Amino acid sequence: MITREEIANVLDHPVYDGDGNKIGDAKHVFLDDMTGRPEWVSVKTGMFGSNESFVPIRDASLVEDHLEVPYRKDQVKDAPNVDVDAGGHLSESEEHRLYDYYGINWDSVLSEAERTDDDRGAAGHGTAGTAGTAGMAGTAGMAGTAGTTGREDMSGRRGTRGDDAMTRSEERMHVGVEQHEAGRARLRKYVVTEEVQQTVPVRHEEVRVEREPITDANRDEALSGPEISEAEHEVTLHEERPVVETETVPVERVRMTTEEHVEDETVRGQVRKERIEAETEGTTEDDIRRGRRE
Repeated sequence: MITREEIANVLDHPVYDGDGNKIGDAKHVFLDDMTGRPEWVSVKTGMFGSNESFVPIRDASLVEDHLEVPYRKDQVKDAPNVDVDAGGHLSESEEHRLYDYYGINWDSVLSEAERTDDDRGAAGHGTAGTAGTAGMAGTAGMAGTAGTTGREDMSGRRGTRGDDAMTRSEERMHVGVEQHEAGRARLRKYVVTEEVQQTVPVRHEEVRVEREPITDANRDEALSGPEISEAEHEVTLHEERPVVETETVPVERVRMTTEEHVEDETVRGQVRKERIEAETEGTTEDDIRRGRRE
């Protein structure tokens, strides 16, 4: 359990869950009005600390330079959003909702607070409200703000003590966005081999035998040799063959870019609202309104 003297070691320090995952940084510590002990710590979570979640500090512990809480990171990030009033108080209904979310028995919290308050009164430390105010003033100079939980009226009739008016509250839904990695794209270059075909003319030589008759023009050349003999004459033939060569030439440049598309997405949630109606000796507010119209 964190004591009031250790609050300075908590504020603006990292907060981790039991598995060693960092949840965020501690921003505010809230004291219980009746016991004067630290009851809640608000943790900045989300992208750039855009969200602030409340975590019970009663079972937390200081480990070296950080605060460790017995709740999972995703559980803390999904905790109900609550509003703190201008005086730095959590309303009883908001605190009750947080206790329900973290599975803490509300009746046991009240019993513990009442026992502690009785002990403080017997020792002469003053009333519960005074202890809560003193606790807030005593930590005002620390880094951050130590507020109080605002559990002043143990009967649950918030806003009725010393006043004839009743406060009606309602929840408001605030929707933000977080950026998550949706996938990855990459360019990959590889080599393929394709068959190509091209027609090219090639030439070759063939032997053709020509015979000519003996005439007066060639008679002397024909009779210049022996009358009967053997002889041979050789002719070299030529042909063309295709020769293939390749060269590498650049054909295009390829790159990847990203473009942003905006689309509307409907977010649904549940918010609670308080309703107030008057009853006078079995007569409801609707009966009163009907009677006025009549």
